[in-house]
Amino acid sequence: MNTRKRLVTFALTGTLLAAGVVSGTTVTAVAAEQGARSCYGNAWSYSKPSGTYFQPASALYFATDNCADINIKTDTSRQVKVCFYASGGGLNYCQSSYKTTTAGEWKVIATDVIDGTKFKFQFASSAASSGMRAH
Repeated sequence: MNTRKRLVTFALTGTLLAAGVVSGTTVTAVAAEQGARSCYGNAWSYSKPSGTYFQPASALYFATDNCADINIKTDTSRQVKVCFYASGGGLNYCQSSYKTTTAGEWKVIATDVIDGTKFKFQFASSAASSGMRAH
């Protein structure tokens, strides 16, 4: 094979490989976006009254198979963490640190949560808070 044909073959191979990498990345990004859309598409609203730190105040939320994580979108920026509860309902543990949310944006508060896990959001402030939750 002459040098020119080798150069053309090399260039075409490189182009095809690059296209494969780009399209693989695009497919992965699209799949992640669709997963997030279906997770957030099944979101619920919440409303925490002033004077409380936990949402919900008396009941518990359950992680579902809608999302692999626990997510929150607050109407105002807040500091939030998750407290997990044992199957009998008693407090198991709370995350050690708060995560800061940005108003109107989804924030992952806990990752890789097993379906059926009981939890509550704990806010650093007792001020009223509302928004959306997805889990």
